[in-house]
Order: sequence, then C-alpha cells, then structure tokens
Amino acid sequence: MSGWRDNCLGDGSFAHIGGLVATRLRDVTTDLSALDGAGWWAVVVTYEGKVTCARFDDVRPAPPGPRLAAGREPWRGPEPGAWHGSLDQAAYEAGVEKIRAYIEQGEVYQANLCRVLSAPLPRAGRDPLALAVRLAEGNPAAHAAAIALRGLTVVSASPELYLSRDGDLVESRPIKGTARTPEGLLDKDRAENVMIVDLVRNDLGQVAEVGSVAVPDLCRVEEYPGLVHMVSTVRARLAAGQGWPELFAATFPPGSVTGAPKSSALRIINELEPEPRGPYCGAVGWVDADRRKAALAVGIRTFWLEDDQIRFGTGAGITWGSDPRGEWRETELKASRLIALASYRETGGVT
Repeated sequence: MSGWRDNCLGDGSFAHIGGLVATRLRDVTTDLSALDGAGWWAVVVTYEGKVTCARFDDVRPAPPGPRLAAGREPWRGPEPGAWHGSLDQAAYEAGVEKIRAYIEQGEVYQANLCRVLSAPLPRAGRDPLALAVRLAEGNPAAHAAAIALRGLTVVSASPELYLSRDGDLVESRPIKGTARTPEGLLDKDRAENVMIVDLVRNDLGQVAEVGSVAVPDLCRVEEYPGLVHMVSTVRARLAAGQGWPELFAATFPPGSVTGAPKSSALRIINELEPEPRGPYCGAVGWVDADRRKAALAVGIRTFWLEDDQIRFGTGAGITWGSDPRGEWRETELKASRLIALASYRETGGVT
C-alpha cells in the first residue's frame, strides 16, 4: 500500500475502511437516497444529522491495517495534559442526578450522557492516516475507519455496528454495558442492554417486513482492548420500497447512544450537554450501492479534526440504578486508552 495516498486527488481525499482503500473522489452529497443508486460511498453522519456521502472511483483491497508510506511523518498528537472536556466531573455527576430525577418523574427510562474532549493539534504530524495507524496498533477495532475529505476528517476505532446491510437484510449490534472485566458487569448493565434492544427492535420494525425482526443474540459479553462490553444483535428484512432515507429516519440517532424512549432522551441530552457531539455517536462507514452491501458503525471511540483541534467523545448510559461517580469512571475508562494513543510526550511515545 506504500504511496497510495499520493494517488489521491489534490485535496487529499481518501477513505480507509472495511478492508478497503478508496481514492479518486468523484462527488459528495448530503442526499441519503444516493446510497440507493450506484457506486461505493464513504459515509459520515453527525449525531445532529449532518450527512456527508462521498463517492470514490478507485476502491481496492487494503492490507489488514493502515500503513504509512515511506517518508511520511508519524502521528504527533497533543500533549497529554492539553485535553479539556465539555463537562467536568462535578457537572457530569450533576447531570447523572438530573437524569435520575427525570426517571423518577417517569419522563425517561434511560438516557446517554456524553462529554466531548478537545485539545489543540501541533502543526506537524497531523496526518489522519498516521493516527489510524496508531489506533490500529494499540486499539484494533472491528469497524476502524479513517475518512479524510475537504472540511471533514474522522478517525474511528468503533467496536459497535449501527447498521449492516446485505441486500434487504439489515442488522444492528447495540452495545450497552461496559466494565474492565466480565465480573464487573452489573444487573443494571443487562437491564440497560435489554431496554435498548427493545428500542432497536421497534425502530427497525418501522421499515421491516412484518414478522421479520429477530434477536438472534442477547447480552453476549465480548472482550475488547482494556474492557468488556455487553453486545446484542437485532436483525430484520427491509420491506419493499424502503431504502436508506427511510432506514435512517426510523433508526437514527442510534438507540444505544440516545436512550429510551428516544424522543424524551433526545430532549434531555439537548438540555444537559453543552456542546454538539458531531461525528461522535453518529454513523461512520461505507455503502456499496452496486452490491447492496454496507457497514455503518456507531461513531464511538472516534476522533475528528477541525479548527486546529482534535476532538473525542465519551459517555455512559444512565438509568435509575446509576451511581454518578461510577458513571463518570465509565466515561474515563472508555476514553483513557484512546486518548493515551492519540497523545504525545517528549520521549516520542504515548502516555
């Protein structure tokens, strides 16, 4: 793969995702219906619903992980102490208590509370592919992605499938429940997972053939670098006439990063979170319209670069059984490994 980025258009656009490398950008659209047409697309949809679909003409297999061409600079991220969050610990824990109060009032059963971490980027070593290399080495992920377009750069190590598609068969694998070890998972985690599975079933049911929604796997414990997650699988077959616009309208934002009921959770999130989530908690992935195949991840464990800053989001699902300090620690656990990999210290390593 050496030198492949040199074959990109002059604006440097590329996508490295799903075991493929895509270059020679043809066009960009905000219209999800284009994904029901033709071509291979890299897709980023922010949590707030801003759609970017980029069609590439040159799409070819890539080695298992991204590599830097000879002579390219390795990643040089911000200093470890340069990161600051949209919510500090006191504000986050107060937000948890506010959500518990809403639960007590019957307005919501669960809501995700997130914070965005930001740090200034040094001028040298900003290559997003170099960050993707760093993440692939230190935190390999099933849905890793690096997408660079004019005005949009996203590097993700997401473990969570938002939607896959094979013809009319669609699947979602929501994650709810996180701990350092399987023994650390709580009854609260299983209850949270089951609630979100029910929400995803209902979402997919809006666009699925009657009777086709199924849950072949419930609350499976899976190991990831530095932690474990509880993961379920929801599967359905799209009804006739239902395409990507309808699928997104029914299921976005993903239930695992919003809450239940989703409408109430969205309102509470908007009230308590001071900054937009951006690509974090949105969708990042690819769609092959010609083959009618796709894999879109939930934009967790995801960095994005904008305005000379690097940003990263982390959060937790809040239920009545939530402990505010414990939920803060869960957000720290989810962020710590990735932030360390993206940070730089004088010895040339990571924290």
